[in-house]
Amino acid sequence: MNTLDTINARRAVRHYDPTHQLSDEEQHQLFTHALLAPTSFNLQHVRLVAVTDPALRQQLRAVAWDQAHVTDSSLLVVICADMASWEKNAARIWREAPQAVQDFMVPAIDAYYRDKPQVQRDEAMRSSGLVAQTLMLAAKAMGYDSCPMVGFDFDAVGKLINLPEDHVVGLMVAIGKGVEPAHPRIGKLPYDEVVIRDRF
Repeated sequence: MNTLDTINARRAVRHYDPTHQLSDEEQHQLFTHALLAPTSFNLQHVRLVAVTDPALRQQLRAVAWDQAHVTDSSLLVVICADMASWEKNAARIWREAPQAVQDFMVPAIDAYYRDKPQVQRDEAMRSSGLVAQTLMLAAKAMGYDSCPMVGFDFDAVGKLINLPEDHVVGLMVAIGKGVEPAHPRIGKLPYDEVVIRDRF
């Protein structure tokens, strides 16, 4: 499937074959491709929690409006990000760059993030979204359906997965073999209403 076909074919699917399983190799392929998504300053601060324990999936479903795809999908991924990665990992991530690039990037990252909790959170969410979309497109290219989810108690999910204090949950993504087609696309706003040239 080419990229444009994959984008057109990807839909939010909520009904899955609960007996289908993704192999370890398929999961590795999915995650490897998802992690090629861009992240803020290349910090690679997104963390993918692959929830496979059935009991934990049931607990997550209980705090996710009892949505069936939490338990019925082949794979449930909680997409999180380390909001302190800018301070922990910037030098490590850029150490293979030329020295002049390191000398510029590491202080620039510090200046961009330090003492700016809103920026730290915003960039964590932006990067989580980029990784999530790449994950869903990779799943579709591999013949699987997916559904992005924010319909859950974020604090409860964080507790259930032992989320570190300096991390944030961005969203969850269910992936698997859909058993019902997605609903027709409806309510799409006119192109000229949402594509603005130069200025509002």
